[in-house]
Amino acid sequence: MEHDILSDVLRGIRLRGAVFYDYRFGDEWAAEAPPACEIAPTLLPGAEHVMEYHVLIRGSGWAAVAGQPAVRLAEGDAVVLPHGDRHVMSSRPGLRPQPFDVAWAYAHRRDPRPVPFDARIDGVLAGDAAGEDAPARLVCGFVCCDLHPFNPLVAQLPPLLHLPADAGSAWILAILRQALQTGAAREPGHEAMLECISELLFVHAVRHYLGRLDAGAGGWLAALHDRRIGHALALLHAQPAHAWTLDELGRRVGLSRSALHAHFVRCVGRSPMQYLTLWRMQLAASLLRGSNAPIAAIALEAGYDAEAAFTRAFKRCTGLPPAAWRRRATAALPP
Repeated sequence: MEHDILSDVLRGIRLRGAVFYDYRFGDEWAAEAPPACEIAPTLLPGAEHVMEYHVLIRGSGWAAVAGQPAVRLAEGDAVVLPHGDRHVMSSRPGLRPQPFDVAWAYAHRRDPRPVPFDARIDGVLAGDAAGEDAPARLVCGFVCCDLHPFNPLVAQLPPLLHLPADAGSAWILAILRQALQTGAAREPGHEAMLECISELLFVHAVRHYLGRLDAGAGGWLAALHDRRIGHALALLHAQPAHAWTLDELGRRVGLSRSALHAHFVRCVGRSPMQYLTLWRMQLAASLLRGSNAPIAAIALEAGYDAEAAFTRAFKRCTGLPPAAWRRRATAALPP
């Protein structure tokens, strides 16, 4: 069985779910979200990259990213904004929303999740959105991840991932509704459930997108489907500490040294050895942040026999030697 590269990367980039809002809308509504980078310091201090998602629990609507065509949403559909772009959720295109109130969000940042959004604040244009029988209900949340030292996934994703309710995601919607019920009753563990659901939703949306990529599409995600390059990536991820050479990797995947290099660069955007170095640095960063292991031991785990060689490679990649990077990473507030 081939190594699960996507799971490797998702673990390595520290995917975490966070902050949730529960919108109740009338018949006519529109809500705008600013770029995630503008609200992340308020809502998620310490998060390196923030992505937003929305699940339409009831009703229908539209999702529109600035500069992109609006996407029609049916009940149960979800959208994920991988790059945290400014966007508008609305009952129909063209409605002018009120801006997101960052001050209100900050004031309620420690409220129990999900935080109900007041219709007078969240951009509702008309209609009484109060109560369980509101015509529209939208659950919104955030997913955080690391971009550095190496995240090959996020840059490969489009501005908006649309996950239709019929895309094998009914189980997520069922779990989300159950979590919302336990949240309304303030049952123990409901916030942890919501956080886990956020991560599941993001992973499922990425898998849905990956499964529909054209065979000729370029980039790291498409390379996972390539018979030879996907195999090469699987080998590098399965044994990152191995002393790989282009010759050996080429023999294992059935390509010459030059053909492997050219095809890998064309698909992934960098050479196999460059990719391996970056992935080793990502693994080392996870060990530096999550353990007290000596630098020399982490160097061995990352495929370096000499600590000095590892330190040079890590500093070239991150701008800091491993010990200094560890101090900075562990001193930062967790998202």
